[in-house]
Amino acid sequence: MDKQLLAMLVCPRSQGKLEYDRDANELKCRESGLAYPVRDGIPVMLEEEARLMSVEEKLGKNKVGRDHLA
Repeated sequence: MDKQLLAMLVCPRSQGKLEYDRDANELKCRESGLAYPVRDGIPVMLEEEARLMSVEEKLGKNKVGRDHLA
């Protein structure tokens, strides 16, 4: 993920900072609790495409948890 692009992007719901999770290939926002997928190097910044992060993920204690919202 390009660092300059990441610095410009914010969460559409909360306007919060995003963190790139390389293992999950997602942009995560702890403020909103949403994880946005990155497909073919392109962040998909749509709430309906995001998944809800677990409480542990929001607190930064767990990097696993890939149940997607339908």
